[in-house]
Amino acid sequence: MSVRIGHGYDVHRLTEGRRLILGGVEIPYALGLDGHSDADVLVHAVMDALLGALALGDIGQHFPDTDPAYAGADSCVLLARVGALLAREGWQVGNIDATVLAQRPKLAPYIPAMRQRIAAALGIEPGQVSVKATTEEGLGFTGKGLGMAAHAVALLERREPEQ
Repeated sequence: MSVRIGHGYDVHRLTEGRRLILGGVEIPYALGLDGHSDADVLVHAVMDALLGALALGDIGQHFPDTDPAYAGADSCVLLARVGALLAREGWQVGNIDATVLAQRPKLAPYIPAMRQRIAAALGIEPGQVSVKATTEEGLGFTGKGLGMAAHAVALLERREPEQ
């Protein structure tokens, strides 16, 4: 079996007048993430990790913010497209490990639903998806509540044909 590892990172500014969507889950909060799509910083980092593992570019190449077709797009729908691309290339997700950096709101109650949504979009088990959240103790742009960021690492597996 061959394996590939990819890392993804994304960041979005918090702003008024937008819904907060993380991991495909709407979270009640006064601010939302600014972006062309739904600005789901977690799913964007996961997509970049998956694409990066196979050197297939990044989400900006696949879903450009200059294309009106992606305005307000559900990032989990785009994630499913990335999953289909990986399958066409002969790869499957082994596991995903992701961390959201956000001072507030508290994300722990929403993490099980995020894991479910990400797994469902990729056709994998929730046990293959880890989502964690951390604050930055008031430091930096995330600590000051100006935005949120996410890191993700993905392991892809390719099964070699049996001899």
